[in-house]
Amino acid sequence: MDAPSERSRDGDLTPARARELEQKRRTFDVARLFAEKERIAARSRIRQFMFGSLDGLLVPLGVVSGVAGGTANSKIVVIAGAAEAFAGALSMGAGEYLSGKSEAQVQQAAIRDEEEEIAAIPDIERLEIELLFEHEGLSHDDAGLIADKVTSSHRSWVNTMVEKELGLSTEPEGNAVKDSLAMGASYLLASLVPLGPYLFLAVRPAFVVSVVLTIVALFVIGLVKGRLADMSLWRSALEVVVIGAASAAGGYLLGSLIPHLIGT
Repeated sequence: MDAPSERSRDGDLTPARARELEQKRRTFDVARLFAEKERIAARSRIRQFMFGSLDGLLVPLGVVSGVAGGTANSKIVVIAGAAEAFAGALSMGAGEYLSGKSEAQVQQAAIRDEEEEIAAIPDIERLEIELLFEHEGLSHDDAGLIADKVTSSHRSWVNTMVEKELGLSTEPEGNAVKDSLAMGASYLLASLVPLGPYLFLAVRPAFVVSVVLTIVALFVIGLVKGRLADMSLWRSALEVVVIGAASAAGGYLLGSLIPHLIGT
């Protein structure tokens, strides 16, 4: 069961992709062109959901499995798991917010520097645009013509320098608050999967159910990841499941070993 790739093995477009592009040609809409960046930005929040969900499954699973390996009291497992779930969700959300804000601030500082350079040394900045286009394969004359056109508009000039020289975008990507909420919420919701069975079952059967449910959830996440990445669904799913299983096994073995090491 592989994901439908946009290209076949010999590099040609698949029939499905060819039909999609033909449909785009027939229904081309200028408004959709300028809305595409917003659509991609919204879709990129999947990264927060994927990251938060994976950690929300694996970290609490390791914790509850480790505690379950050292006690027969399900209440202790639930308390430990719930404490970790809430602390983890807050930590992940705060970390995403701070890292996103910090990254945006660093990028905005670099963009301001570029704008100052354009204002102070426009001749050098124009030369840089010409060299950048030459580096991409254009002839010296063609690169010069494009540089003249680009520098005739301040906005185009700034955007071109920022995107081609710095590899950044002049428009902020994502939303730090929304991204942090997505990360924290996905972590908290995912943590209910490995923790839930301990609310209703004794420790030993709850451990088995917890591991099985987590593996199923990991498999589903792997399928989604494979679909989005246009790769083998089975390979993607198995990759995620193997990592999750290793985490659970490590946590359980550690939880079983520690009581013996400290003599309890």
